[in-house]
Amino acid sequence: MACNSSGCESGCNGRGNENGSRVEEVIVVKESVCVKCKCNEPMIFGDGGSDDGRFCSECFRSNIYGKFRLAVTSHAMITPSDNVLVAFSGGSSSRVLLQFVHELQVKALKNYEASRDRSLPVFGVGVAFVDESAAYPALSSEMGGAIAWVRSTVLSMSPPEKDLRVVPIESVFGSDSVEARDRLVKLMDSVSDETGKEDLLLHLKMLALQKVASENGYNRLVVGSCTSRLASHVLTATVKGRGYSLSADIQHVDARWKVPIVLPLRDCVWQEITRLRHLDGLKTVELARRSQSGINELVSSFVALLQDENPSRECTIVRTAAKLTPFHFNKIPETDDSCVPMATQRRLKKFNLKYDGSMTTESFCPICNGPLNESDSSDLNTIDGCHESDALYAACCSSCRFQILPLDRSSLEHFGSLLPHHMISQVKHHQMVDSQTYLREKIKDCLLVDDEESV
Repeated sequence: MACNSSGCESGCNGRGNENGSRVEEVIVVKESVCVKCKCNEPMIFGDGGSDDGRFCSECFRSNIYGKFRLAVTSHAMITPSDNVLVAFSGGSSSRVLLQFVHELQVKALKNYEASRDRSLPVFGVGVAFVDESAAYPALSSEMGGAIAWVRSTVLSMSPPEKDLRVVPIESVFGSDSVEARDRLVKLMDSVSDETGKEDLLLHLKMLALQKVASENGYNRLVVGSCTSRLASHVLTATVKGRGYSLSADIQHVDARWKVPIVLPLRDCVWQEITRLRHLDGLKTVELARRSQSGINELVSSFVALLQDENPSRECTIVRTAAKLTPFHFNKIPETDDSCVPMATQRRLKKFNLKYDGSMTTESFCPICNGPLNESDSSDLNTIDGCHESDALYAACCSSCRFQILPLDRSSLEHFGSLLPHHMISQVKHHQMVDSQTYLREKIKDCLLVDDEESV
């Protein structure tokens, strides 16, 4: 029943109950303030995100930086005595990562200058940019401008000064640039699968970063892989049959490499990173690589579609995959470095992943460096005394055999001759280890055990 009072100001909208008494209908008007600080006006990005219009610019940035800093401190990714190398591609994730590492270094420098004893040094920062023009000839005309932009960006972020290393991707084949470029082109042409070519280039890019890091004294390689990137990797690895090694790739720390890899943006989604980049006015450079039509691009498009339907899908995928048992190398090796603050050491013990010993492996694929499962490792028993091409096939994981190695086994020897020295040395390492294991198995009945030695 409608309220007949023309001067009613109760907000009942002219409604009443059947008895004629007035019924109040409260209209809740959402206040346009930040849900965190309760005082500033929230930012509206208009990109359909779940938290769009919830945080002001300061709180939004503080939230993203807080995720980065928590990952760094909880897993001891960067300590005062470290010398870290930031992998910089010029995209949104690597640009935000470089900015965050710079701010962390600036704060460390201020603390160092303000302290009396100056006991904690300031960690060093280097930046590495991989020149992929040898793999993508169409990039040659753009690469000069991109490198100049990268150089000016790095120079603008000082003090503290940061060294820039421009690494040609073909450098993993040797110091002779002409011969190295020729080997890279021939190697890529010998891979028929489109997805295999993309994956092989990613492996070569990581080898190039590892090479420059180890040769220049860096002890951490900081990579900008975010939640969105890892969510796509979870599905692509599953499709490619790499489920066993999946848990090794999605942790905060990956120390299977000579220079451990750390992912401080692992808990940030790409949408958040893009928002922050626009908010801070950070410029990026996107190189026009050839269109990708393999599994990687298809899965990335699929995950993006899922994310549009449900903004929490990427986080759900990564959290679910993170329940897999990590490997023993998915943590920073323990150290007695006195430069590591006690608070950092306590956090490291609290947050470091626990493993039950079941995910311990000494065998890695020479191409993708993925840990080998029992079925793949069983093929290593046939390496001893066999031909080099057969040894290469036996040492690789099933995914690399199917997507990267040539289908014609007679072409394996030529394919192996084109691989970088590091990959070939991994095959020879497998041969040596298998030979020692085989010999020990043959003479185990003649060996003295500890109890016999003490008699």
